[in-house]
Amino acid sequence: MSSRRSRISEEEINVLISNLQSLLPDNRHRRRGSSRASAASLLLETCNYIKSLHQEVDELSNQLSALVATMDFNSAQVELLQSLFLS
Repeated sequence: MSSRRSRISEEEINVLISNLQSLLPDNRHRRRGSSRASAASLLLETCNYIKSLHQEVDELSNQLSALVATMDFNSAQVELLQSLFLS
């Protein structure tokens, strides 16, 4: 058996870059070209965007925790909230 990995083609890379571009907010300023330099900057922008999403999730989680802590729930409501948070 050969241990060679199949290589991804340039066309497949371009499609993946284009798909990634479409997932980022405010992509109207970007060119559709996919040079290596623009691919690198797109990956950097994607990493930064993912980091900002993580920060936003953390902030919203903290706000929700604080809100829940101030509310008075009965046991059925607590079980429902727990099931929602765990799913």
